[in-house]
Amino acid sequence: MSIFIKSEKEIAGIRKAGEILALSLERIEPYLREGITTKEISDIIEDFIRSHNARPVFKGYRGFPAPVCISVNEVVVHGIPDNRRLKEGDIVGIDIGVEKNGFIADAARTFGIGELKPEVRRLLEVTEKALYRGIEAAKEGNRVSDISHAIQSCVESAGFSIVEELTGHGVGLRLHEEPMIPNFGPPHRGARLVSGMTLAIEPMVNMGGKEVKTLKDGWTVVTRDGLPSAHFEHTVLVDKDSPVILTRS
Repeated sequence: MSIFIKSEKEIAGIRKAGEILALSLERIEPYLREGITTKEISDIIEDFIRSHNARPVFKGYRGFPAPVCISVNEVVVHGIPDNRRLKEGDIVGIDIGVEKNGFIADAARTFGIGELKPEVRRLLEVTEKALYRGIEAAKEGNRVSDISHAIQSCVESAGFSIVEELTGHGVGLRLHEEPMIPNFGPPHRGARLVSGMTLAIEPMVNMGGKEVKTLKDGWTVVTRDGLPSAHFEHTVLVDKDSPVILTRS
């Protein structure tokens, strides 16, 4: 599969989808309190997206049964919303894909419920920092693995582990496009980055070991050691001057 270089019109469409996505994350934050269920979170987000004449693109994608991925504590990604109620000290990763007029944006953020243990708060801080380190490396002329290396260096220097079995990816005209973007590896390898690429950069970081497993539902990915995992993601445009985050309100 080839890498799609987006036109100005396509970038504008992806940006619009990204704005709706960013607003949906802002919309849900006040609701993230002890007692809310992950299904209620999903319903609020879906209603908000559809109120903007857009579509939650995960619903039905390759058979995924829900509009939003909601991953609590040891769940790394692809958590299926249900009647589980959040409690004080939980962390919840909310991963959303939005399609508007045929254009797609993808982003995720991990939130804390109430007071977090210091080491859990630090996990979130480091994972978000690693995302922005990766974004900084998404410059025209760099290569894909420069993003990977920047993320890995940030995470491992803080004593956490990168999930190696899951990657970022191109996005925009399809939910998953080339290139795949690992969150680890040496720099200066892979496809060269050029203006017009749109990338979903998304470090997935474990407090303990890097090993993960998929549950019997075929979707939910959890840490093997049961320790927490965090996930942050933005859709980013490679531009001639500097990277542009398209999933901001």
